Amino acid sequence: MCRHAPLRSQALGREGVGMRLLWLTMGILAAAQGACCAQLEQATSAGQLVRDVVYNELHDHDRHGYWRYWIERHLQQGTRLEEQVETAEGSMTRLNQSNGRPLDAAGRLAEERRISRLLSSPAEQARQRQEYAEDERRVGRIVALLPDAFLYEYAGEDSGCYHLRFRPNPDFPAHSIEARIFHAMSGELWVSIRSKRLVRLDGHLEENVNFGFGILGRLQKGGWFRLQRTQVSATDWKTERFELHMSGRAMLFKEIVRESSEVRSGFSQVPTGMNLAQGAALLDHAQAGGAQVSEAGFVMIR
Repeated sequence: MCRHAPLRSQALGREGVGMRLLWLTMGILAAAQGACCAQLEQATSAGQLVRDVVYNELHDHDRHGYWRYWIERHLQQGTRLEEQVETAEGSMTRLNQSNGRPLDAAGRLAEERRISRLLSSPAEQARQRQEYAEDERRVGRIVALLPDAFLYEYAGEDSGCYHLRFRPNPDFPAHSIEARIFHAMSGELWVSIRSKRLVRLDGHLEENVNFGFGILGRLQKGGWFRLQRTQVSATDWKTERFELHMSGRAMLFKEIVRESSEVRSGFSQVPTGMNLAQGAALLDHAQAGGAQVSEAGFVMIR
Protein backbone atom coordinates (compact mmCIF):
# COMPACT_ATOMS: atom_id res chain seq x y z
CA MET A 1 0.00 0.00 0.00
CA CYS A 2 2.75 2.30 0.90
CA ARG A 3 4.55 1.52 -2.33
CA HIS A 4 1.47 2.43 -4.38
CA ALA A 5 0.84 5.69 -2.62
CA PRO A 6 3.48 7.67 -4.52
CA LEU A 7 2.06 6.38 -7.82
CA ARG A 8 -1.45 7.52 -6.81
CA SER A 9 -0.07 10.86 -5.75
CA GLN A 10 1.73 11.28 -9.07
CA ALA A 11 -1.44 10.35 -10.95
CA LEU A 12 -3.45 12.92 -9.03
CA GLY A 13 -0.69 15.42 -9.64
CA ARG A 14 -0.78 14.79 -13.35
CA GLU A 15 -4.60 15.05 -13.26
CA GLY A 16 -4.27 18.36 -11.45
CA VAL A 17 -1.83 19.65 -14.08
CA GLY A 18 -4.16 18.49 -16.82
CA MET A 19 -7.13 20.25 -15.22
CA ARG A 20 -5.11 23.42 -14.79
CA LEU A 21 -4.09 23.25 -18.47
CA LEU A 22 -7.71 22.68 -19.44
CA TRP A 23 -8.91 25.65 -17.43
CA LEU A 24 -6.03 27.76 -18.73
CA THR A 25 -6.84 26.82 -22.32
CA MET A 26 -10.50 27.59 -21.79
CA GLY A 27 -9.53 30.89 -20.21
CA ILE A 28 -7.33 31.81 -23.17
CA LEU A 29 -10.09 30.89 -25.63
CA ALA A 30 -12.61 32.88 -23.63
CA ALA A 31 -10.25 35.85 -23.48
CA ALA A 32 -9.61 35.62 -27.23
CA GLN A 33 -13.34 35.42 -27.90
CA GLY A 34 -13.89 38.36 -25.58
CA ALA A 35 -11.17 40.35 -27.35
CA CYS A 36 -12.78 39.62 -30.73
CA CYS A 37 -16.18 40.65 -29.38
CA ALA A 38 -14.64 43.75 -27.84
CA GLN A 39 -13.03 44.67 -31.14
CA LEU A 40 -16.32 44.09 -32.95
CA GLU A 41 -18.23 46.15 -30.37
CA GLN A 42 -15.57 48.85 -30.53
CA ALA A 43 -15.79 49.03 -34.33
CA THR A 44 -19.59 49.09 -34.13
CA SER A 45 -19.62 51.77 -31.44
CA ALA A 46 -17.05 53.82 -33.37
CA GLY A 47 -19.33 53.78 -36.40
CA GLN A 48 -22.35 54.69 -34.28
CA LEU A 49 -20.38 57.47 -32.61
CA VAL A 50 -19.63 58.98 -36.02
CA ARG A 51 -23.32 58.76 -36.94
CA ASP A 52 -24.24 60.59 -33.74
CA VAL A 53 -21.64 63.28 -34.46
CA VAL A 54 -22.85 63.75 -38.02
CA TYR A 55 -26.44 64.07 -36.80
CA ASN A 56 -25.40 66.76 -34.31
CA GLU A 57 -23.40 68.66 -36.93
CA LEU A 58 -26.14 68.57 -39.57
CA HIS A 59 -28.75 69.77 -37.06
CA ASP A 60 -26.50 72.52 -35.71
CA HIS A 61 -28.43 75.26 -37.52
CA ASP A 62 -31.66 74.29 -35.80
CA ARG A 63 -30.56 76.16 -32.68
CA HIS A 64 -27.35 78.08 -33.39
CA GLY A 65 -26.77 81.71 -32.43
CA TYR A 66 -25.20 84.53 -34.45
CA TRP A 67 -21.57 85.50 -34.04
CA ARG A 68 -18.98 88.10 -34.85
CA TYR A 69 -15.35 87.12 -35.35
CA TRP A 70 -12.08 87.74 -37.17
CA ILE A 71 -10.99 85.76 -40.21
CA GLU A 72 -7.34 85.53 -41.19
CA ARG A 73 -7.08 84.11 -44.71
CA HIS A 74 -3.85 82.87 -46.29
CA LEU A 75 -4.24 82.47 -50.05
CA GLN A 76 -1.84 82.13 -52.94
CA GLN A 77 -2.43 85.79 -53.71
CA GLY A 78 -1.54 86.92 -50.17
CA THR A 79 -3.13 87.33 -46.75
CA ARG A 80 -6.34 89.06 -45.73
CA LEU A 81 -7.69 89.97 -42.31
CA GLU A 82 -11.45 90.46 -42.23
CA GLU A 83 -14.05 91.04 -39.58
CA GLN A 84 -17.34 89.25 -40.10
CA VAL A 85 -20.71 89.39 -38.41
CA GLU A 86 -23.54 86.92 -38.98
CA THR A 87 -27.07 88.25 -39.45
CA ALA A 88 -30.47 86.80 -40.28
CA GLU A 89 -29.96 88.01 -43.88
CA GLY A 90 -26.49 86.55 -44.29
CA SER A 91 -22.95 87.49 -43.32
CA MET A 92 -21.49 91.00 -43.49
CA THR A 93 -17.72 91.19 -43.90
CA ARG A 94 -15.27 94.08 -43.83
CA LEU A 95 -11.66 93.83 -44.99
CA ASN A 96 -9.26 95.43 -42.49
CA GLN A 97 -5.79 94.34 -43.59
CA SER A 98 -4.16 93.08 -46.77
CA ASN A 99 -0.78 91.31 -46.65
CA GLY A 100 -0.33 92.34 -43.04
CA ARG A 101 -0.96 96.06 -43.55
CA PRO A 102 -4.06 98.20 -42.84
CA LEU A 103 -5.93 99.38 -45.91
CA ASP A 104 -4.85 102.72 -47.33
CA ALA A 105 -7.35 105.44 -48.22
CA ALA A 106 -8.07 103.94 -51.64
CA GLY A 107 -8.58 100.50 -50.15
CA ARG A 108 -10.96 101.79 -47.49
CA LEU A 109 -12.96 103.69 -50.11
CA ALA A 110 -13.23 100.56 -52.28
CA GLU A 111 -14.42 98.57 -49.28
CA GLU A 112 -17.05 101.20 -48.41
CA ARG A 113 -18.34 101.13 -51.98
CA ARG A 114 -18.51 97.33 -52.00
CA ILE A 115 -20.55 97.28 -48.79
CA SER A 116 -22.80 100.09 -50.06
CA ARG A 117 -23.50 98.16 -53.29
CA LEU A 118 -24.39 95.08 -51.29
CA LEU A 119 -26.80 96.96 -49.02
CA SER A 120 -28.54 98.70 -51.92
CA SER A 121 -28.84 95.68 -54.22
CA PRO A 122 -31.44 92.98 -53.46
CA ALA A 123 -30.00 90.97 -56.37
CA GLU A 124 -26.51 91.07 -54.85
CA GLN A 125 -27.90 90.07 -51.47
CA ALA A 126 -29.77 87.17 -53.06
CA ARG A 127 -26.61 86.07 -54.85
CA GLN A 128 -24.66 86.13 -51.58
CA ARG A 129 -27.35 84.11 -49.80
CA GLN A 130 -27.39 81.60 -52.64
CA GLU A 131 -23.60 81.19 -52.53
CA TYR A 132 -23.73 80.72 -48.78
CA ALA A 133 -26.54 78.17 -49.06
CA GLU A 134 -24.62 76.25 -51.74
CA ASP A 135 -21.52 76.18 -49.55
CA GLU A 136 -23.60 74.91 -46.63
CA ARG A 137 -25.15 72.18 -48.77
CA ARG A 138 -21.73 71.17 -50.08
CA VAL A 139 -20.31 70.92 -46.57
CA GLY A 140 -23.44 69.05 -45.47
CA ARG A 141 -23.05 66.51 -48.28
CA ILE A 142 -19.42 65.89 -47.37
CA VAL A 143 -20.13 65.55 -43.65
CA ALA A 144 -23.02 63.18 -44.43
CA LEU A 145 -20.54 60.85 -46.18
CA LEU A 146 -18.56 60.22 -42.99
CA PRO A 147 -20.57 57.30 -41.53
CA ASP A 148 -20.72 55.20 -44.71
CA ALA A 149 -17.67 56.20 -46.75
CA PHE A 150 -15.11 55.11 -44.15
CA LEU A 151 -14.26 52.39 -41.66
CA TYR A 152 -13.24 53.54 -38.18
CA GLU A 153 -11.12 52.28 -35.33
CA TYR A 154 -10.43 53.78 -31.92
CA ALA A 155 -6.99 55.25 -31.28
CA GLY A 156 -7.57 56.20 -27.64
CA GLU A 157 -8.59 59.40 -25.87
CA ASP A 158 -6.90 62.78 -26.14
CA SER A 159 -7.70 65.96 -24.18
CA GLY A 160 -11.37 65.17 -23.65
CA CYS A 161 -11.82 63.71 -27.13
CA TYR A 162 -12.26 60.30 -28.66
CA HIS A 163 -9.48 59.83 -31.21
CA LEU A 164 -10.42 57.70 -34.23
CA ARG A 165 -8.58 56.67 -37.38
CA PHE A 166 -10.45 56.11 -40.62
CA ARG A 167 -9.81 54.53 -44.00
CA PRO A 168 -11.96 54.18 -47.14
CA ASN A 169 -14.80 51.69 -47.00
CA PRO A 170 -14.28 49.49 -50.08
CA ASP A 171 -18.02 48.79 -50.30
CA PHE A 172 -19.01 52.46 -50.50
CA PRO A 173 -20.22 53.58 -53.98
CA ALA A 174 -18.65 57.00 -54.57
CA HIS A 175 -20.62 58.44 -57.49
CA SER A 176 -20.17 62.21 -57.31
CA ILE A 177 -16.87 64.07 -57.79
CA GLU A 178 -17.00 65.27 -54.18
CA ALA A 179 -17.58 61.73 -52.94
CA ARG A 180 -14.76 60.31 -55.07
CA ILE A 181 -12.24 62.84 -53.78
CA PHE A 182 -13.32 62.48 -50.16
CA HIS A 183 -13.50 58.68 -50.33
CA ALA A 184 -9.91 58.48 -51.57
CA MET A 185 -8.70 59.84 -48.23
CA SER A 186 -7.57 58.30 -44.99
CA GLY A 187 -7.07 60.21 -41.80
CA GLU A 188 -7.95 60.90 -38.20
CA LEU A 189 -10.96 62.26 -36.37
CA TRP A 190 -11.33 63.80 -32.91
CA VAL A 191 -14.75 63.92 -31.27
CA SER A 192 -15.75 65.69 -28.06
CA ILE A 193 -16.55 63.02 -25.48
CA ARG A 194 -19.03 65.23 -23.64
CA SER A 195 -20.83 66.85 -26.58
CA LYS A 196 -20.36 64.34 -29.42
CA ARG A 197 -19.31 67.19 -31.69
CA LEU A 198 -16.58 67.30 -34.32
CA VAL A 199 -13.40 68.83 -32.91
CA ARG A 200 -10.86 68.04 -35.61
CA LEU A 201 -10.81 66.20 -38.93
CA ASP A 202 -7.59 65.45 -40.84
CA GLY A 203 -7.67 63.87 -44.29
CA HIS A 204 -4.85 62.77 -46.59
CA LEU A 205 -5.27 61.83 -50.24
CA GLU A 206 -3.81 58.32 -50.46
CA GLU A 207 -4.03 57.91 -54.24
CA ASN A 208 -4.45 59.91 -57.42
CA VAL A 209 -8.04 60.78 -58.28
CA ASN A 210 -8.66 60.77 -62.04
CA PHE A 211 -11.56 62.37 -63.87
CA GLY A 212 -12.49 60.98 -67.27
CA PHE A 213 -9.71 58.37 -66.97
CA GLY A 214 -7.25 61.17 -66.33
CA ILE A 215 -8.11 63.00 -69.56
CA LEU A 216 -10.28 65.64 -67.90
CA GLY A 217 -8.09 66.05 -64.87
CA ARG A 218 -6.31 64.53 -61.91
CA LEU A 219 -5.68 65.32 -58.26
CA GLN A 220 -2.28 64.13 -57.08
CA LYS A 221 -1.98 61.90 -54.04
CA GLY A 222 -0.38 63.50 -51.03
CA GLY A 223 -2.84 66.39 -50.79
CA TRP A 224 -4.38 67.03 -47.41
CA PHE A 225 -6.86 69.13 -45.47
CA ARG A 226 -7.55 69.94 -41.82
CA LEU A 227 -10.75 71.16 -40.19
CA GLN A 228 -10.82 72.28 -36.55
CA ARG A 229 -13.89 73.31 -34.57
CA THR A 230 -14.22 75.01 -31.19
CA GLN A 231 -17.05 75.39 -28.70
CA VAL A 232 -18.04 79.04 -28.32
CA SER A 233 -21.12 78.63 -26.11
CA ALA A 234 -23.10 75.92 -24.34
CA THR A 235 -24.70 74.90 -27.67
CA ASP A 236 -22.66 76.53 -30.45
CA TRP A 237 -19.54 75.24 -32.18
CA LYS A 238 -17.69 77.24 -34.84
CA THR A 239 -14.93 76.46 -37.32
CA GLU A 240 -11.69 78.00 -36.07
CA ARG A 241 -9.26 76.61 -38.67
CA PHE A 242 -9.48 75.17 -42.16
CA GLU A 243 -6.52 74.25 -44.34
CA LEU A 244 -6.53 72.83 -47.85
CA HIS A 245 -3.44 71.79 -49.80
CA MET A 246 -4.12 70.09 -53.13
CA SER A 247 -2.40 69.93 -56.50
CA GLY A 248 -3.11 68.35 -59.86
CA ARG A 249 -4.02 69.25 -63.40
CA ALA A 250 -7.13 69.97 -65.42
CA MET A 251 -7.96 69.38 -69.06
CA LEU A 252 -5.30 70.60 -71.52
CA PHE A 253 -2.62 70.19 -68.84
CA LYS A 254 -3.62 73.25 -66.86
CA GLU A 255 -2.01 72.99 -63.44
CA ILE A 256 -4.25 73.03 -60.37
CA VAL A 257 -2.71 74.24 -57.13
CA ARG A 258 -4.96 75.03 -54.20
CA GLU A 259 -3.18 76.30 -51.12
CA SER A 260 -5.40 78.05 -48.60
CA SER A 261 -5.60 78.49 -44.86
CA GLU A 262 -8.28 80.19 -42.78
CA VAL A 263 -8.13 80.93 -39.05
CA ARG A 264 -11.05 82.41 -37.10
CA SER A 265 -10.78 83.96 -33.65
CA GLY A 266 -12.32 86.46 -31.23
CA PHE A 267 -15.83 84.97 -31.27
CA SER A 268 -18.48 87.15 -29.64
CA GLN A 269 -22.23 86.65 -29.81
CA VAL A 270 -24.53 89.21 -31.44
CA PRO A 271 -28.34 89.63 -31.45
CA THR A 272 -30.15 87.11 -33.64
CA GLY A 273 -32.55 89.57 -35.28
CA MET A 274 -30.02 91.85 -37.00
CA ASN A 275 -30.22 92.53 -40.73
CA LEU A 276 -27.33 93.28 -43.08
CA ALA A 277 -27.54 97.04 -42.56
CA GLN A 278 -27.34 96.61 -38.80
CA GLY A 279 -24.42 94.24 -39.23
CA ALA A 280 -22.60 96.82 -41.35
CA ALA A 281 -23.30 99.51 -38.74
CA LEU A 282 -21.87 97.26 -36.04
CA LEU A 283 -18.65 96.80 -38.05
CA ASP A 284 -18.48 100.55 -38.73
CA HIS A 285 -18.80 101.28 -35.02
CA ALA A 286 -16.09 98.75 -34.20
CA GLN A 287 -13.74 100.18 -36.81
CA ALA A 288 -14.16 103.70 -35.42
CA GLY A 289 -13.17 102.50 -31.96
CA GLY A 290 -9.40 102.28 -32.46
CA ALA A 291 -7.05 99.30 -32.75
CA GLN A 292 -6.24 96.20 -30.77
CA VAL A 293 -4.31 92.96 -31.28
CA SER A 294 -6.19 89.82 -32.27
CA GLU A 295 -5.71 86.42 -30.64
CA ALA A 296 -3.52 85.47 -33.59
CA GLY A 297 -1.24 88.43 -32.88
CA PHE A 298 -2.38 90.68 -35.73
CA VAL A 299 -3.17 94.36 -35.27
CA MET A 300 -6.88 94.83 -35.88
CA ILE A 301 -8.73 98.08 -36.50
CA ARG A 302 -11.19 98.80 -33.70
